[in-house]
Amino acid sequence: MDYSKLFGDAFTLSKDRFIEAVAQVTDILRVEKGRVGNLTINKRLVEHEPVGEALVVGDLHGDLQSLKLIIETSQFEKKMEKRQDATMIFLGDYGDRGPNSVGVYYVILKLKLAFPSQVVLLRGNHEAPDSLLGVPHDLPDEFMQRFGGDWQLAYEAIKTLWGCLYNAVSVKERYLMVHGGVSPQIHSLDDLAKDDSDSKISEDLLWSDPDEQMQGIGGSPRGAGILFGKHVTEEVLERVNAKVLIRGHEASRDGFRINHNGKVLTLFSRKGSPYYNRFGAYLQLPLAEEFETASDLSFYIHKF
Repeated sequence: MDYSKLFGDAFTLSKDRFIEAVAQVTDILRVEKGRVGNLTINKRLVEHEPVGEALVVGDLHGDLQSLKLIIETSQFEKKMEKRQDATMIFLGDYGDRGPNSVGVYYVILKLKLAFPSQVVLLRGNHEAPDSLLGVPHDLPDEFMQRFGGDWQLAYEAIKTLWGCLYNAVSVKERYLMVHGGVSPQIHSLDDLAKDDSDSKISEDLLWSDPDEQMQGIGGSPRGAGILFGKHVTEEVLERVNAKVLIRGHEASRDGFRINHNGKVLTLFSRKGSPYYNRFGAYLQLPLAEEFETASDLSFYIHKF
């Protein structure tokens, strides 16, 4: 793949080319099930074998430059070309609040088309159903500016895609990856696989945040989801046979943050307004190795 051309196209592509890429990926996601490479697709849950290597990317929010930097510095697509056990995992929140949501979507969609069994796309709160959609939601404004008349066709296409994105990634005996947080209603991996975007579990997966002061759960200042304490994290991780929760959703000054005695790692992969974090970060992780806490993953976190 010619990545210089791909990122160039991301600034200039037409509405029809964008819709075509969205539709092609939507078709792939609709038929993904069972064994796909090193993945097992169980409805809205992706189960990843503890083998190979994963590049994990947090919120991008329309920051095409950060995505370009991650692709260039990690050189991970070259690993995917050579190895089937190399996987890119995106934790959601691809658009809104940044200058080039269209470009971010396009590059990630083209990556999925080039490596359909090696790119995993999770759903964030900015890809939520209308009843839970992140605010401010400026994607329609960007579509109007970029695509002019009939921009609604592109917007409806991307909303259809959102309904096909995954809830979570599970790496047995190692990691649970989600966009936002966990819910005390999660009792097994089957709860993460449910295809019910209106459920409380789905809301919590998209919107919730860890809290250091809380023992159980409490209301979230975001107006959706919950704040969950260390004991909730530990209980849910035990129920789903994981040791560390890897999530996005929260801006972090250094691009990442560790909570709950090392049981939660937050990644934020964009920089700039309106967040003003000093760094973005991504994770390049050997999945076969076992680690007890997120602090043990520090060597594999890349700040930029």
